[in-house]
Order: sequence, then structure tokens, then C-alpha cells
Amino acid sequence: MNTTLTCFSLSITDHVAHLVLNRPEAMNTMHPTFWRELDEVLAQLNKSGEARALVVSSTGKHFSAGMALETFGGAITMDDQSPEGRAAIFDLLTDMQATFTRIESLRIPVIMAIQGGCIGGAVDMVTTACVRYATADAFFCIQEINIGMVADVGTLQRLPKLIPLGVVKELAYTGRRLSAQKALGHGLVNEVFDTPEAMLAAALQCAQEIASKPPVAIWGTKQAVNYARDHSVEDSLRQMGWLQGAIWSNRHVMEAVTAMKQKRAGEFPSLTPLIRFNDLG
Repeated sequence: MNTTLTCFSLSITDHVAHLVLNRPEAMNTMHPTFWRELDEVLAQLNKSGEARALVVSSTGKHFSAGMALETFGGAITMDDQSPEGRAAIFDLLTDMQATFTRIESLRIPVIMAIQGGCIGGAVDMVTTACVRYATADAFFCIQEINIGMVADVGTLQRLPKLIPLGVVKELAYTGRRLSAQKALGHGLVNEVFDTPEAMLAAALQCAQEIASKPPVAIWGTKQAVNYARDHSVEDSLRQMGWLQGAIWSNRHVMEAVTAMKQKRAGEFPSLTPLIRFNDLG
């Protein structure tokens, strides 16, 4: 990282990246610095290829209380008095949406470890992940309706693809809390744990298992699953054929099978670091 992080801490151990929201005194709310740092972290992780899985966890009582409301009275001005101002709202939201979409489109799987409240913008954030674990005291709340607005950074677009539409509408219209146990029953979270420590240990263990597989096969799997979510079976099968033809490796398959027989970890190359065209020359 080129800058010191103030809203997060980041570590990478044995190809597993761990990003921690570390402003518990502010309930890990999301203000401009949060968005800027998150965007930079995700861009760097995506570029380097060193990490093969990402765990996102938090600190304090709540995972995140969502957007810092004071932001709208200071750093961000929402001008609803002119068509130009309202157009600027669209552009601002598009930029914010793009940051969370970076999580979804990251080259590696992302696991969210959620304790306490996951509120407002935090729901937008966790719905972008591949896997979600929660503590028994966790809850999810589409808080935006409670403050007179529509959730606008991804919740209403991604949540209907994760849980029943009727449940989404109930939560979005009422602003009620969804408990961890109900979230588990609806399939929003993969597992519920008694303590944050047990949850984080499980998240890191899952990430380590992912990191032990051939990174390009994990990349291909994520590509295929995300594509299938948004396309027909026929289109997805066709995409799968092109995808498998592009990344198939006899060497990876032989190494994986041999390592399994020999009861050892397989050895696979990391994803190639990305080079931006405008960084060349």
C-alpha cells in the first residue's frame, strides 16, 4: 500500500489477505476516507496476485453501522434543487457502487465475518461477498428506509439473488432487523458461531482451504458462478466451455491429484500480477 490506512488494517499470511475494519469507536461507519481506502486496498489486492482469498472482518460491538450520516451535511452535498444537481447524485452513487462492485469482481473469493450490527451500507457491502459467516448476535438491517431514503449501493440489486424476494421486500419496506438465525435459515449466511473468535477462525480456515487450490481454477470458478447467477443455463454452459478451454491445465490437475495421494499441499502458481496499459512505457 502506498498510504497508511486509518479505517482498516491489512495483512497477508500464506496467501490469505485479512482486511479488518478498525474504527470500533465510530461503529466502523463509512465516510469518504473509508471508501477511498477500501477502493485502494481492493485495487492493490486485485493487481498483485499475491493473495488467493480475502477475509473481511471487523472490530467492536458492530460490524458496521453503515454510512456516516454527518457525511451528507459536510463532505457530500446532495443537491436536489436542480436537474444538474440531481444528475450529480447519480454520478456520485455510480462511483460508490463501483467500489463495492470491486469486491464482487475481485479475482479472488471474499469471505465476510460479521458480528453485531450489519446496518445500511454494510448490507450493501456484505452482499458482494462469496461467503458470509456471522455471530449469533449479528443482525442485518436495511436502515435506509428508516431515514427516508432508498438503499442505493447494491442491497436491493444483490439481496434478491441471495434470499427470497418476499423477505427482501419485508426488510426493505419496514427497516426491520433480520437476526443471524433467520439469515442462516434464508441462506444469507453460511454458518452462525457463538463468538467472534470462533467465526474468524472458521473464516480464515475456509480462506486457507481456498488458497491451497490452483488460483486460476478458483478464478475460473468464481467467474462461472457469478456469470451463471445473471444468465440462462444455456448461456452459462456456453460460457463455461470457453472458460474451461481458456484455463485448463494438465499440470495443475496432475499436481492436485498427486498431492492428494501423497497427503501434501499442492504447489500452484499465483495469478499473474495485473499491469495497467497506462502504466506501461
